[in-house]
Amino acid sequence: MPLAPIITRRNQWQTMTAKEQRRTERLIRAGALTNFFEVAHGLGLNPLPLLRKAKLDRTLLTDPDQRIPIRAGIALLEAAAEESACETFGLRMAESRQLADFGVISLLISQQPTLREALATTIRYRHLVNDSVAMVLEDAGQAVIIRQEVVTDVPSRQATELAIGVVFRMCNALLGAQWRPLSVNFTTAAPRDLQVHRRLFGCPLEFNSEFNGIVCRKADLDSPNPNADPAMARHAQRFVDTLPRLSEPSIRQDVRGAIYLMLPIGRATSESVARGLGLSLRTMQRELDEAGESFTSLLNDVRRELATRYVENPKYSLLQVSVLLGYGSPSSFTRWFSAQFGMAPAAWRAGKAGPGTQHTPVPA
Repeated sequence: MPLAPIITRRNQWQTMTAKEQRRTERLIRAGALTNFFEVAHGLGLNPLPLLRKAKLDRTLLTDPDQRIPIRAGIALLEAAAEESACETFGLRMAESRQLADFGVISLLISQQPTLREALATTIRYRHLVNDSVAMVLEDAGQAVIIRQEVVTDVPSRQATELAIGVVFRMCNALLGAQWRPLSVNFTTAAPRDLQVHRRLFGCPLEFNSEFNGIVCRKADLDSPNPNADPAMARHAQRFVDTLPRLSEPSIRQDVRGAIYLMLPIGRATSESVARGLGLSLRTMQRELDEAGESFTSLLNDVRRELATRYVENPKYSLLQVSVLLGYGSPSSFTRWFSAQFGMAPAAWRAGKAGPGTQHTPVPA
């Protein structure tokens, strides 16, 4: 992708007033950082300097319904992981999560008739919790893949593992002992110590995977929730529908999130993305035009981000990578990749090859 559009957007951000930046930036509930202080203290870490560096106030994090910038939250997680030399900082935060930590929508989630409906509710109302987390359910025969991505400008292992851990804990809260996923998948390499992953998930783990998320049995998602109360669900939905969004709606963010999830499964057409967002194609295109974006440019941006992930992973042949990125032939993919990165994908892979890149399923 040419640098000019990126530089233009960066300059536009830098020339905004602080008030304009706060209004434009994506916000999340401070509840997304629940257990941050407990984990930090448990690792012997003083969190106050890290909060100051991330430009966050401690009092903000004591009220889970306060709103904080997603960039600041991710910066805090990554800084804490680095300072404590703990690769599993975000995952440790997820270990003690409860359904109530979702805030007011937790009641609506808990009253859904099945886990599938509970996850669909979480997707539908993610703007009330953290709309930088994109999620989609993909049926695959007798299994279902719960694909998740934290869609931000800077990839974050800590934020991704925290998000997956929180959804895992939610599923466990609703199904109890019946929750027996087939695997939990991460696009990153395995950490040096898998103790926390095994303790939290208790199922096979797959690192250097093509996606982030959870694979479970279809029957588990569709089994009845014995605690569901339709009357309570209707009451909760009426209340939740009156709540304001955490951030201003962002068509760019919504389209990027949809492309992130739909590209690897061959569904990232403009028509499919618009339908997945509940919009007509014409409406989506109009909103993108008004935001100074285009579907083609966003698709290319996401392809670039995913291309580096897949090409660096030796598990995938370049033929598989071309399919995952939506190209009909390896030659088309090679021409695109060479134009984007200045070298053929085979040369890129050879230059990036190193230890710890081999995909290896890890048993529970």
